[in-house]
Amino acid sequence: MQKRAIAVTVAVMLPAICLPSVALASDDNEPATLDKVVVIASRAPQAISAIPATVWVIEREQLERQTRAGVPLKEAVAQLIPGLDIGAQGRTNFGQNLRGRSVLVMIDGVSLNSARSVSRQFDSIDPFNIERIEVLSGASAVHGGGATGGVVNIVTRRGDAGGLALESELGGRSGLHAGDDLDWRVAQSVEGGTDAVAARLALAYQDNGGAYDANGDQVLPDITQTDLQYNRSLDLMGNVDFRFDGGRVLRLGAQVYRSGYEGDKALYLGPNLTGVLGRPTRPELIEVRGGFDSDMTPRSSRWQANADFHAPDVFGGQDVWWQGFTRSETLAFNPFPGVDRLAGRSVPYYSASRQETGYSGMKLVLEKRWPSLQLTYGIDHDHERFDATQVMFDPRVAFASGGLSIREIDRIGRYPRYTIDGLAGFAQAQWKATASLSLSAGWRRQHTAVEVDDFIAAAQQRWLSTGVGRTADAIPGGSNDYDVDLFNAGAIWATSRRSQVWSNYSEGFDLPDPGKYYGQGSYQLQGSHWRLLRGVSVDDSPLSGIKTRQVELGWRLHGDAIDLQAAAFHAWSDRDIVVVPLTLAIDEVDRKVRNRGVEAQASWQVGRDWQLGANALAIRTERQLAGRWQRAAVTDASPSKLGLFSAWEGERGGVRLQWLRAFDLRDGEGRELDGYATADLLGHWKLPAGTLNVGIQNLANADYATHWGQRAQLFYGALLAPEAFAFNGRGRTFGVSYSARY
Repeated sequence: MQKRAIAVTVAVMLPAICLPSVALASDDNEPATLDKVVVIASRAPQAISAIPATVWVIEREQLERQTRAGVPLKEAVAQLIPGLDIGAQGRTNFGQNLRGRSVLVMIDGVSLNSARSVSRQFDSIDPFNIERIEVLSGASAVHGGGATGGVVNIVTRRGDAGGLALESELGGRSGLHAGDDLDWRVAQSVEGGTDAVAARLALAYQDNGGAYDANGDQVLPDITQTDLQYNRSLDLMGNVDFRFDGGRVLRLGAQVYRSGYEGDKALYLGPNLTGVLGRPTRPELIEVRGGFDSDMTPRSSRWQANADFHAPDVFGGQDVWWQGFTRSETLAFNPFPGVDRLAGRSVPYYSASRQETGYSGMKLVLEKRWPSLQLTYGIDHDHERFDATQVMFDPRVAFASGGLSIREIDRIGRYPRYTIDGLAGFAQAQWKATASLSLSAGWRRQHTAVEVDDFIAAAQQRWLSTGVGRTADAIPGGSNDYDVDLFNAGAIWATSRRSQVWSNYSEGFDLPDPGKYYGQGSYQLQGSHWRLLRGVSVDDSPLSGIKTRQVELGWRLHGDAIDLQAAAFHAWSDRDIVVVPLTLAIDEVDRKVRNRGVEAQASWQVGRDWQLGANALAIRTERQLAGRWQRAAVTDASPSKLGLFSAWEGERGGVRLQWLRAFDLRDGEGRELDGYATADLLGHWKLPAGTLNVGIQNLANADYATHWGQRAQLFYGALLAPEAFAFNGRGRTFGVSYSARY
């Protein structure tokens, strides 16, 4: 019989850490109840019956049914998490919001986000190394900034006590386009240990080919946020757990992740780029062509390490959790053309951004329990440093080759260098008022210090690089400190042994991207010197956190045959972040933004072997302009979506048919984001040794434009011909894999 995973919840203010979990499942003899299930999605374990907030948990088996059949990670989580948007099929997960707002993505409680809002968090781990995924929906200050829509915590697999165990996986997927679109992967792990020490070491490698749409045409590579066609990724992950007397546990983990382009095909933009920059443009010249040769290719390089320690019954009967972590990453983007204009003069250029981020910190939590009261409190500290360069390429060579030959000639600044230090204290209390009613409340005080270096605007640095001017004024840097108080309160009422209703109020905040905010300015050339006329500096226009408030009302039911969770939410903020056309810088504006909607999921066990289910997000995002509410821009608002599935699970195998629909979205300016629907057929069969997984993605071979492709045309269409960003969805694709544990 297929085990039934249910939606669960965690306390709003408790930061996540990697601890053992209890599976959310039921058996034939004794259905699980809400009181029996404990979920570790925060630093301290919480029973579902005491938690007034929404979390969806994707267990390893659920995720493997998707990814081993060929579904990429970003698309799998969109299928399984009701409130999460459908992501791009390239490297970026820009616009993959949770409940219409930004989502904080972590691995084992270590943030993958940074103040420089680069959207590559799901290009960070191979599914082979994932134990489960915990998703907290809604505004939250669980881990500081960046979680105004919620938190996704990817919990990694760890070694078990026992003899030596190995696991192997080999698979591939293809649309059968002459072998050019074959993606294949291989993974291997080894683990083992004793009751005192257990460890796991794993290596996963993936090699991608091209991608083709429903018409058999190759999908255009993404030259904005970079692509995953002809990409190679390697994920090396290891961990070791030490268990000491008295229940103390020390967990160490480290990861090295590499993902980058390795091929000779790229987007050809026509001779002298006439396909995208001509007057008029000639988009018919745009095509995917071989012969690409570049001194810099797009890639992600990341390593991180963390240590977790838990000690029970110390300091007067308290539990203590401590976590220390560090992360370093280098991100390289695709070479991209542009034209600078001055006094009727046009100077073409070709460049690519290379960005480096370092992130480290620690978290400390203490918990004290009484018969009807629980108090959790602690401190967080983190430090982030950021530096970016703009690699300049020879425009004559790049333009003449249509963007296929890229030769580096210079390196200049791209964004201001900055550091951010955060220090926070928090406290959360839970009180069991009666046998059926529990109340909770929490507070977090967040202090953030931002220090920005002096910086000559990127455009002026390009002019200097091409010999127009010799010197330029720098936009002053400086430092800015600010504090924000964040509160939450909730109540949960057990209407029966298996049913609960809850309500909560919670707050979260975002720090706008300092790199895209500071360092912008207008200049005037006087002789050979660029004089600064006006610039965005720390002293004149200091950034501050944007607070989001949310109220939520929810209900969950876990019965013998039906699992259901639904929540209505309303989130709002008094400030907004907008993208400046052409420069793609950002600005803060004083206007209200609100998200209203319903997030729900239900599953029904039909007999012993069949299961039917649905999940949905109905959402509307609005901004207040001139005292009136109107729909938010389609470039960042979330569309509503609906997912349906039917699954059969027998003794030796199973089949799942799933359908996902993203609905049309229109904004106040009349622009529209076209929706689409796709269906997948997934299956698995247990062999005498190992398991065979098969799948067909986009079963009906639907022809559609991805959401990112439509948004990219709005973002970049003023820079190049919009046709260069028409990223279609992948057509019918077949997947197969074999896995074995021995």
